[in-house]
Amino acid sequence: MSESLKLLLKIIMTSVLVNNYVLNKFLGICPFLGVSKKFDQASGMGIAVIFVMLLATAVTWPIQHFLLDRFELGYLQTIVFILVIAALVQFVEIALKKYIPALHKSLGVYLPLITTNCAVLGVTINNITDGYNFLQSMVSSLGVGLGFLLAMVLFAGVRGRMEEADPPKAFRGVPITLVAASIVSLAFYGFGGIISGIFGE
Repeated sequence: MSESLKLLLKIIMTSVLVNNYVLNKFLGICPFLGVSKKFDQASGMGIAVIFVMLLATAVTWPIQHFLLDRFELGYLQTIVFILVIAALVQFVEIALKKYIPALHKSLGVYLPLITTNCAVLGVTINNITDGYNFLQSMVSSLGVGLGFLLAMVLFAGVRGRMEEADPPKAFRGVPITLVAASIVSLAFYGFGGIISGIFGE
């Protein structure tokens, strides 16, 4: 296996399992808690976020390297990236409304909230901070998006089981949801040594 392919595999596995943006970095918690009640909504949101992350990375990486860095405008990075992400989310919302109206209706207010989803902004900025080239940045964004989808789908299953449970009155609603989310998050710490085990580091 070539070193470049090995690095790409390491990036995607780290992004999905070890440094999961929702369960490890706690980015993107709003849609994670808000749209994980049903499997179809959770998976739809996860796929929409993957699409936005890939598009945002494909646009922001060249802007950073060929515009902001070249003209020493790095201090505008956050503002420019937010504007790009907002425009892309509007594009996704228009596309879903036209081609998949059922999913657009089920996501409701949470679809525009992708604009403020800090996981999307976080991955675009971290790709620059980590010094990834364009291909590595795209692979990283795909991994982060898949990790987000995995967290959403897993937690949708957990919440489905929670609806059948009868927790104490003080834990009903948001408290039991946060407790369950923390337990799922702790479970992902078990993947901490997977990279060293596979890649021998």
